[in-house]
Amino acid sequence: MTEATPEQPAVAEVLVVDDNEIDRELLLSHLAGHGFAVREAADGQVAIDLFREHSPDLVLLDVIMPGLSGYDVCQRIRELPSGSLTPIIMVTSLLEAGDKTTAAAMGADDFVSKPVNRTELLTRMQSLLRIKRLADALDGAENTILALARSLEARDTYTCEHSERVGRYGARLGQHVGLSRDEQEAMRMAGLLHDIGKIGVCDGTLQNPGALDEAQWQEIRLHPVTGAEICKPLRSLKGQLPAIRHHHERWDGRGYPDGLARNEIPLGARIIAICDAWDAMISDRVYGRGMPEDTVRDILRGGAGTQWDAALVGIFLANTAEILPLPEGSKV
Repeated sequence: MTEATPEQPAVAEVLVVDDNEIDRELLLSHLAGHGFAVREAADGQVAIDLFREHSPDLVLLDVIMPGLSGYDVCQRIRELPSGSLTPIIMVTSLLEAGDKTTAAAMGADDFVSKPVNRTELLTRMQSLLRIKRLADALDGAENTILALARSLEARDTYTCEHSERVGRYGARLGQHVGLSRDEQEAMRMAGLLHDIGKIGVCDGTLQNPGALDEAQWQEIRLHPVTGAEICKPLRSLKGQLPAIRHHHERWDGRGYPDGLARNEIPLGARIIAICDAWDAMISDRVYGRGMPEDTVRDILRGGAGTQWDAALVGIFLANTAEILPLPEGSKV
């Protein structure tokens, strides 16, 4: 790896991809003195391998290369788990408007023409890196909230992995009702976080093996509101807030916290409500052993159209063979 500033720690790692050695050296000279750590790749496959290994903060990518083109490399980077948000700037001598359209379609964030103007390049890089730092900060905050959700379950061995399963079931039920992949992922995240508000409920209430008194019920009923408030500051979780807040609403309007009824209840909340109920009834809890699957099926059918969305209950029960299996290799 070529260090742009050997005297100072690098503030960002950049991957420069170009089959032309002279063009690579020119880009390195543009970056020198600006605190970047730079890795070089002379072809597309090497670039993809380096990206997998090092997850750079930004990629400068030539378009016309033997073998994999820059468009191919850009598309493949976007398909990697760590590549969806990494800024990619296409650097090329191509000048047609259609080239920019193709670059954007493959997932490029920006397009710089050769010969490269140093000031223009650095300005665009710094702008994209600022956006990435913000996205990374949001991702870190999101991971903190997920860690809180998992630590909550650690307080109660009876509910261990419950939210993981609810999220998985919610994503699969969402697939069966026609949600997009992004919407399915939102359901998975909503399931993971649906009970995070219970972090504000005392252990004596959560682990009470008997009937709850009125004060304890009031405490429990606040957890959807608390959960939504915990997640509200993160824009990345905006789409999950309705499911988190409303997963205890009832189809007949007798649920909480807002007494919504029927289609007033957001679809995501209706999906999570069914998945949550299934897992809660089928699993051992502090207040009782899990019920047999046939009994749980009967309860869901009995509550369809009063407690739960009848159409969604029907879809869930008709597809449990696909919705409920564990991921391959999972012990959960």
